[in-house]
Amino acid sequence: MTKRAARMQSIQPFHVMALLARARELEAQGRSIIHMEIGEPDFVTPQPVIDAGIRALQEGYTHYTPAVGLPALRERLAEFYRQRYDVNIEPRRIVITPGASAALQLVMAVLVNPGDRVLMADPGYPCNRNFVYLLNGQPQGIPVTAASAYQPTPQQVREYWTEAVTALLVASPSNPTGTLLGENCLREFHAIADAQGGNLIVDELYHGLVYDEQATTALAISDDIFVVNSFSKYFGMTGWRLGWLIAPEPYVADIDKLAQNLFLAAPTIAQHAALKAFDEESISILESRRREFQQRRDYLLPALRELGFEIAVIPQGAFYLYANCSRFTDDSFSFASRLLEEAGVAITPGIDFGTHQPETHVRFAYTTSLENLQEGVRRLREFLC
Repeated sequence: MTKRAARMQSIQPFHVMALLARARELEAQGRSIIHMEIGEPDFVTPQPVIDAGIRALQEGYTHYTPAVGLPALRERLAEFYRQRYDVNIEPRRIVITPGASAALQLVMAVLVNPGDRVLMADPGYPCNRNFVYLLNGQPQGIPVTAASAYQPTPQQVREYWTEAVTALLVASPSNPTGTLLGENCLREFHAIADAQGGNLIVDELYHGLVYDEQATTALAISDDIFVVNSFSKYFGMTGWRLGWLIAPEPYVADIDKLAQNLFLAAPTIAQHAALKAFDEESISILESRRREFQQRRDYLLPALRELGFEIAVIPQGAFYLYANCSRFTDDSFSFASRLLEEAGVAITPGIDFGTHQPETHVRFAYTTSLENLQEGVRRLREFLC
Protein backbone atom coordinates (compact mmCIF):
# COMPACT_ATOMS: atom_id res chain seq x y z
CA MET A 1 0.00 0.00 0.00
CA THR A 2 1.30 3.44 -0.97
CA LYS A 3 0.64 6.00 1.75
CA ARG A 4 0.93 9.70 0.95
CA ALA A 5 0.68 12.85 3.01
CA ALA A 6 -2.81 14.36 2.92
CA ARG A 7 -1.39 17.64 1.58
CA MET A 8 -0.64 15.95 -1.75
CA GLN A 9 -4.35 16.05 -2.55
CA SER A 10 -4.17 19.84 -2.63
CA ILE A 11 -0.96 20.21 -4.64
CA GLN A 12 -1.77 20.28 -8.34
CA PRO A 13 0.65 19.68 -11.23
CA PHE A 14 1.45 22.19 -13.95
CA HIS A 15 -1.08 21.35 -16.64
CA VAL A 16 1.13 23.08 -19.19
CA MET A 17 3.81 20.45 -18.60
CA ALA A 18 1.56 17.86 -20.23
CA LEU A 19 1.25 20.18 -23.24
CA LEU A 20 5.01 20.72 -23.30
CA ALA A 21 5.62 16.97 -23.23
CA ARG A 22 3.22 16.53 -26.13
CA ALA A 23 4.90 19.37 -28.01
CA ARG A 24 8.25 17.59 -27.61
CA GLU A 25 6.70 14.39 -28.95
CA LEU A 26 5.38 16.24 -32.00
CA GLU A 27 8.77 17.83 -32.58
CA ALA A 28 10.42 14.41 -32.40
CA GLN A 29 8.02 13.38 -35.17
CA GLY A 30 9.22 16.27 -37.32
CA ARG A 31 6.48 18.82 -36.54
CA SER A 32 7.34 22.50 -36.22
CA ILE A 33 6.09 23.89 -32.89
CA ILE A 34 5.95 27.57 -31.92
CA HIS A 35 6.57 27.68 -28.16
CA MET A 36 4.67 30.36 -26.29
CA GLU A 37 3.90 28.30 -23.20
CA ILE A 38 6.93 28.33 -20.88
CA GLY A 39 8.00 31.36 -18.86
CA GLU A 40 11.71 31.11 -19.57
CA PRO A 41 13.75 33.64 -21.55
CA ASP A 42 14.94 32.25 -24.87
CA PHE A 43 18.24 34.12 -24.55
CA VAL A 44 21.25 32.30 -23.13
CA THR A 45 23.08 33.61 -20.08
CA PRO A 46 25.25 36.66 -20.94
CA GLN A 47 28.76 35.63 -21.92
CA PRO A 48 30.53 37.54 -19.10
CA VAL A 49 28.51 35.51 -16.58
CA ILE A 50 29.28 32.24 -18.36
CA ASP A 51 32.99 33.10 -18.41
CA ALA A 52 32.92 33.89 -14.69
CA GLY A 53 31.33 30.52 -13.98
CA ILE A 54 34.02 28.73 -15.99
CA ARG A 55 36.75 30.61 -14.13
CA ALA A 56 35.18 29.71 -10.80
CA LEU A 57 35.34 26.03 -11.74
CA GLN A 58 38.90 26.31 -12.95
CA GLU A 59 39.98 28.12 -9.79
CA GLY A 60 38.44 25.50 -7.54
CA TYR A 61 35.43 27.35 -6.12
CA THR A 62 33.50 24.12 -5.66
CA HIS A 63 32.85 24.05 -1.90
CA TYR A 64 29.83 25.21 0.07
CA THR A 65 29.34 28.89 0.72
CA PRO A 66 27.65 30.12 3.92
CA ALA A 67 23.99 29.11 4.01
CA VAL A 68 22.87 32.70 3.39
CA GLY A 69 25.21 33.11 0.45
CA LEU A 70 28.57 34.39 -0.71
CA PRO A 71 29.33 37.61 1.22
CA ALA A 72 30.63 39.34 -1.92
CA LEU A 73 27.38 38.60 -3.79
CA ARG A 74 25.23 39.89 -0.93
CA GLU A 75 27.28 43.09 -0.88
CA ARG A 76 27.02 43.42 -4.67
CA LEU A 77 23.24 43.07 -4.50
CA ALA A 78 23.07 45.78 -1.84
CA GLU A 79 25.08 48.02 -4.16
CA PHE A 80 22.72 47.16 -7.03
CA TYR A 81 19.74 48.35 -5.00
CA ARG A 82 21.54 51.60 -4.16
CA GLN A 83 22.35 52.23 -7.81
CA ARG A 84 19.05 51.21 -9.41
CA TYR A 85 16.49 52.11 -6.74
CA ASP A 86 18.31 54.53 -4.43
CA VAL A 87 17.52 52.17 -1.55
CA ASN A 88 19.97 51.26 1.21
CA ILE A 89 19.84 47.59 2.23
CA GLU A 90 22.11 46.00 4.78
CA PRO A 91 23.86 43.04 3.09
CA ARG A 92 23.15 40.85 6.12
CA ARG A 93 19.42 41.06 5.28
CA ILE A 94 20.07 39.52 1.84
CA VAL A 95 19.84 35.73 1.63
CA ILE A 96 21.04 33.98 -1.54
CA THR A 97 18.85 30.98 -2.38
CA PRO A 98 18.62 28.13 -4.94
CA GLY A 99 16.17 30.06 -7.09
CA ALA A 100 13.28 32.28 -6.03
CA SER A 101 11.22 29.17 -5.23
CA ALA A 102 13.58 28.40 -2.35
CA ALA A 103 13.29 32.01 -1.18
CA LEU A 104 9.50 31.76 -1.09
CA GLN A 105 9.70 28.46 0.77
CA LEU A 106 11.92 30.08 3.40
CA VAL A 107 9.43 32.92 3.84
CA MET A 108 6.50 30.55 4.17
CA ALA A 109 8.42 28.30 6.56
CA VAL A 110 9.21 31.20 8.88
CA LEU A 111 5.68 32.68 8.81
CA VAL A 112 3.06 29.94 8.29
CA ASN A 113 1.65 27.71 11.02
CA PRO A 114 -0.75 24.84 10.21
CA GLY A 115 -4.13 26.34 9.32
CA ASP A 116 -2.77 29.86 8.68
CA ARG A 117 -3.99 31.58 5.54
CA VAL A 118 -1.93 33.53 3.00
CA LEU A 119 -3.75 35.94 0.69
CA MET A 120 -2.74 36.04 -2.99
CA ALA A 121 -4.17 37.04 -6.34
CA ASP A 122 -6.25 34.61 -8.40
CA PRO A 123 -5.06 34.23 -11.15
CA GLY A 124 -1.48 34.01 -9.96
CA TYR A 125 1.65 31.89 -10.09
CA PRO A 126 0.48 28.37 -9.15
CA CYS A 127 3.52 27.31 -7.11
CA ASN A 128 2.80 30.01 -4.55
CA ARG A 129 -0.33 28.16 -3.47
CA ASN A 130 1.63 24.94 -3.16
CA PHE A 131 4.32 26.51 -1.01
CA VAL A 132 1.58 27.33 1.49
CA TYR A 133 0.05 23.85 1.27
CA LEU A 134 3.49 22.37 1.95
CA LEU A 135 3.42 24.00 5.39
CA ASN A 136 -0.16 22.80 6.00
CA GLY A 137 -1.39 26.34 5.53
CA GLN A 138 -4.28 27.51 3.36
CA PRO A 139 -3.77 29.78 0.35
CA GLN A 140 -6.66 32.22 0.01
CA GLY A 141 -7.16 33.44 -3.53
CA ILE A 142 -8.46 36.97 -4.11
CA PRO A 143 -10.32 37.00 -7.45
CA VAL A 144 -8.89 39.73 -9.68
CA THR A 145 -9.95 40.96 -13.09
CA ALA A 146 -8.89 43.40 -15.77
CA ALA A 147 -10.83 46.10 -13.91
CA SER A 148 -8.05 46.21 -11.28
CA ALA A 149 -5.25 45.29 -13.72
CA TYR A 150 -5.40 41.74 -12.35
CA GLN A 151 -4.04 42.94 -8.99
CA PRO A 152 -5.78 42.85 -5.60
CA THR A 153 -7.16 46.16 -4.40
CA PRO A 154 -6.69 47.45 -0.85
CA GLN A 155 -10.44 47.15 -0.34
CA GLN A 156 -10.35 43.47 -1.31
CA VAL A 157 -7.40 42.81 1.00
CA ARG A 158 -9.30 44.37 3.91
CA GLU A 159 -12.36 42.26 3.11
CA TYR A 160 -10.43 38.99 2.85
CA TRP A 161 -8.18 39.54 5.86
CA THR A 162 -9.42 37.48 8.81
CA GLU A 163 -7.84 36.37 12.07
CA ALA A 164 -6.52 33.28 10.27
CA VAL A 165 -4.49 35.34 7.76
CA THR A 166 -0.78 35.65 8.46
CA ALA A 167 0.43 37.33 5.26
CA LEU A 168 -0.41 38.90 1.92
CA LEU A 169 1.66 37.81 -1.08
CA VAL A 170 1.61 40.04 -4.16
CA ALA A 171 3.66 40.07 -7.36
CA SER A 172 4.81 43.09 -9.33
CA PRO A 173 5.08 42.51 -12.25
CA SER A 174 2.75 39.57 -11.96
CA ASN A 175 2.67 36.19 -13.59
CA PRO A 176 0.53 35.51 -15.66
CA THR A 177 -0.58 39.08 -16.38
CA GLY A 178 2.56 41.24 -16.39
CA THR A 179 0.88 44.08 -14.49
CA LEU A 180 2.53 46.31 -11.89
CA LEU A 181 1.59 47.57 -8.47
CA GLY A 182 2.12 51.27 -7.88
CA GLU A 183 3.87 52.72 -4.85
CA ASN A 184 0.64 53.99 -3.27
CA CYS A 185 -0.97 50.56 -3.48
CA LEU A 186 2.09 48.88 -1.99
CA ARG A 187 2.02 51.39 0.86
CA GLU A 188 -1.64 50.59 1.53
CA PHE A 189 -0.95 46.86 1.51
CA HIS A 190 1.87 47.35 3.98
CA ALA A 191 -0.31 49.47 6.24
CA ILE A 192 -3.09 46.87 6.20
CA ALA A 193 -0.72 44.00 7.00
CA ASP A 194 0.96 46.01 9.73
CA ALA A 195 -2.36 46.97 11.33
CA GLN A 196 -3.42 43.31 11.34
CA GLY A 197 -0.15 42.10 12.84
CA GLY A 198 0.65 40.24 9.62
CA ASN A 199 3.29 40.43 6.93
CA LEU A 200 3.60 41.65 3.35
CA ILE A 201 5.54 39.51 0.87
CA VAL A 202 6.36 41.00 -2.55
CA ASP A 203 7.47 38.89 -5.50
CA GLU A 204 9.68 41.11 -7.69
CA LEU A 205 11.03 38.36 -9.96
CA TYR A 206 10.32 40.28 -13.17
CA HIS A 207 11.44 43.68 -11.92
CA GLY A 208 14.20 44.10 -14.48
CA LEU A 209 11.73 43.46 -17.30
CA VAL A 210 9.58 46.57 -17.05
CA TYR A 211 8.92 48.56 -20.21
CA ASP A 212 6.98 51.78 -19.90
CA GLU A 213 7.89 53.07 -16.44
CA GLN A 214 10.25 52.51 -13.54
CA ALA A 215 9.00 49.86 -11.15
CA THR A 216 8.90 50.69 -7.45
CA THR A 217 10.58 48.20 -5.16
CA ALA A 218 8.70 47.51 -1.95
CA LEU A 219 12.01 48.03 -0.15
CA ALA A 220 11.58 51.76 -0.72
CA ILE A 221 8.48 51.67 1.50
CA SER A 222 9.60 49.80 4.59
CA ASP A 223 12.34 47.59 6.03
CA ASP A 224 9.80 45.07 7.36
CA ILE A 225 8.61 43.73 3.99
CA PHE A 226 9.80 40.40 2.58
CA VAL A 227 11.03 40.84 -1.01
CA VAL A 228 11.82 37.91 -3.30
CA ASN A 229 13.78 38.14 -6.55
CA SER A 230 15.72 35.93 -8.93
CA PHE A 231 18.61 35.78 -11.37
CA SER A 232 16.39 33.78 -13.74
CA LYS A 233 14.24 36.26 -15.62
CA TYR A 234 16.05 39.57 -16.18
CA PHE A 235 19.54 38.11 -15.78
CA GLY A 236 18.82 35.07 -17.98
CA MET A 237 20.18 32.48 -15.53
CA THR A 238 17.25 30.06 -15.21
CA GLY A 239 19.31 26.87 -15.20
CA TRP A 240 21.82 28.20 -12.68
CA ARG A 241 19.10 28.11 -9.97
CA LEU A 242 19.87 31.29 -8.11
CA GLY A 243 17.59 33.77 -6.37
CA TRP A 244 17.54 35.98 -3.33
CA LEU A 245 15.39 37.05 -0.43
CA ILE A 246 15.56 40.34 1.44
CA ALA A 247 14.14 39.77 4.89
CA PRO A 248 13.21 42.08 7.77
CA GLU A 249 16.01 42.19 10.33
CA PRO A 250 14.15 40.28 13.09
CA TYR A 251 13.78 37.24 10.79
CA VAL A 252 17.35 37.00 9.47
CA ALA A 253 18.67 34.55 12.09
CA ASP A 254 15.65 32.26 11.72
CA ILE A 255 15.96 32.26 7.94
CA ASP A 256 19.67 31.47 8.21
CA LYS A 257 18.77 28.50 10.44
CA LEU A 258 16.16 27.29 7.97
CA ALA A 259 18.51 27.66 5.00
CA GLN A 260 21.15 25.59 6.78
CA ASN A 261 18.66 22.78 7.25
CA LEU A 262 16.67 22.92 4.02
CA PHE A 263 19.35 23.29 1.34
CA LEU A 264 22.73 24.07 3.00
CA ALA A 265 23.58 26.74 0.40
CA ALA A 266 22.85 27.95 -3.10
CA PRO A 267 25.09 26.57 -5.90
CA THR A 268 28.60 27.93 -5.41
CA ILE A 269 29.54 28.20 -9.10
CA ALA A 270 26.31 30.08 -9.84
CA GLN A 271 27.03 32.56 -7.04
CA HIS A 272 30.52 33.33 -8.32
CA ALA A 273 29.18 33.68 -11.86
CA ALA A 274 26.41 36.03 -10.71
CA LEU A 275 28.97 38.53 -9.45
CA LYS A 276 29.56 39.43 -13.11
CA ALA A 277 25.84 39.89 -13.81
CA PHE A 278 26.02 43.46 -12.48
CA ASP A 279 29.01 44.59 -14.55
CA GLU A 280 28.44 47.24 -17.19
CA GLU A 281 29.02 44.77 -20.04
CA SER A 282 26.40 42.36 -18.71
CA ILE A 283 23.85 45.08 -17.95
CA SER A 284 24.27 46.43 -21.49
CA ILE A 285 23.43 42.98 -22.89
CA LEU A 286 20.47 42.59 -20.54
CA GLU A 287 19.05 46.00 -21.36
CA SER A 288 19.26 45.22 -25.07
CA ARG A 289 17.28 42.05 -24.41
CA ARG A 290 14.74 43.96 -22.35
CA ARG A 291 14.15 46.27 -25.32
CA GLU A 292 13.69 43.24 -27.57
CA PHE A 293 11.10 41.79 -25.19
CA GLN A 294 9.26 45.12 -25.40
CA GLN A 295 9.32 44.97 -29.20
CA ARG A 296 7.84 41.49 -29.06
CA ARG A 297 5.11 42.64 -26.68
CA ASP A 298 4.32 45.59 -28.90
CA TYR A 299 3.91 43.26 -31.87
CA LEU A 300 2.00 40.42 -30.23
CA LEU A 301 -0.49 42.49 -28.22
CA PRO A 302 -2.27 44.16 -31.16
CA ALA A 303 -1.92 41.02 -33.27
CA LEU A 304 -3.81 38.91 -30.71
CA ARG A 305 -6.43 41.61 -30.24
CA GLU A 306 -6.98 41.69 -33.98
CA LEU A 307 -7.57 37.93 -33.94
CA GLY A 308 -10.32 38.33 -31.35
CA PHE A 309 -8.56 37.73 -28.04
CA GLU A 310 -9.60 40.24 -25.40
CA ILE A 311 -6.58 41.76 -23.65
CA ALA A 312 -7.97 44.66 -21.67
CA VAL A 313 -4.77 45.62 -19.83
CA ILE A 314 -1.42 46.36 -21.41
CA PRO A 315 1.21 44.47 -19.36
CA GLN A 316 3.93 46.80 -18.13
CA GLY A 317 6.42 44.04 -17.39
CA ALA A 318 7.43 40.37 -17.52
CA PHE A 319 6.93 38.59 -20.87
CA TYR A 320 3.31 37.46 -20.80
CA LEU A 321 -0.05 38.36 -22.30
CA TYR A 322 -3.07 37.07 -20.38
CA ALA A 323 -5.91 36.84 -22.85
CA ASN A 324 -9.64 36.27 -22.55
CA CYS A 325 -10.45 33.57 -25.09
CA SER A 326 -14.20 33.29 -24.35
CA ARG A 327 -14.99 34.27 -27.94
CA PHE A 328 -13.53 30.92 -28.98
CA THR A 329 -13.98 28.53 -26.05
CA ASP A 330 -15.12 27.92 -22.49
CA ASP A 331 -12.47 25.22 -21.97
CA SER A 332 -8.99 26.72 -22.07
CA PHE A 333 -7.18 23.40 -21.68
CA SER A 334 -9.01 21.77 -24.58
CA PHE A 335 -8.47 24.92 -26.63
CA ALA A 336 -4.73 24.86 -25.92
CA SER A 337 -4.58 21.14 -26.71
CA ARG A 338 -6.33 21.58 -30.06
CA LEU A 339 -4.17 24.57 -30.91
CA LEU A 340 -1.05 22.48 -30.32
CA GLU A 341 -2.26 19.43 -32.27
CA GLU A 342 -3.83 21.25 -35.21
CA ALA A 343 -1.72 24.40 -35.56
CA GLY A 344 1.55 23.60 -33.83
CA VAL A 345 1.30 26.51 -31.38
CA ALA A 346 1.87 25.88 -27.66
CA ILE A 347 0.28 28.19 -25.06
CA THR A 348 -0.67 27.89 -21.39
CA PRO A 349 -4.29 27.29 -20.32
CA GLY A 350 -5.74 29.49 -17.60
CA ILE A 351 -6.42 26.51 -15.35
CA ASP A 352 -2.75 26.60 -14.30
CA PHE A 353 -3.21 29.96 -12.58
CA GLY A 354 -6.15 29.53 -10.25
CA THR A 355 -9.88 29.08 -10.03
CA HIS A 356 -11.17 32.51 -11.07
CA GLN A 357 -12.37 32.30 -14.69
CA PRO A 358 -9.56 29.96 -15.77
CA GLU A 359 -11.64 28.24 -18.45
CA THR A 360 -11.89 31.43 -20.51
CA HIS A 361 -8.28 32.63 -20.30
CA VAL A 362 -4.94 31.60 -21.76
CA ARG A 363 -1.41 32.92 -21.37
CA PHE A 364 0.93 33.72 -24.24
CA ALA A 365 4.64 34.01 -23.44
CA TYR A 366 6.66 36.08 -25.90
CA THR A 367 9.83 34.20 -25.00
CA THR A 368 10.66 33.37 -28.59
CA SER A 369 11.91 35.37 -31.55
CA LEU A 370 9.81 37.97 -33.33
CA GLU A 371 9.91 35.77 -36.43
CA ASN A 372 8.48 32.86 -34.45
CA LEU A 373 5.79 35.11 -32.99
CA GLN A 374 4.81 36.23 -36.48
CA GLU A 375 4.59 32.62 -37.61
CA GLY A 376 2.58 31.77 -34.50
CA VAL A 377 0.10 34.54 -35.27
CA ARG A 378 -0.23 33.30 -38.85
CA ARG A 379 -1.00 29.79 -37.59
CA LEU A 380 -3.46 31.15 -35.03
CA ARG A 381 -5.27 33.06 -37.75
CA GLU A 382 -5.65 29.93 -39.86
CA PHE A 383 -6.75 27.90 -36.84
CA LEU A 384 -9.41 30.40 -35.79
CA CYS A 385 -10.84 31.06 -39.23
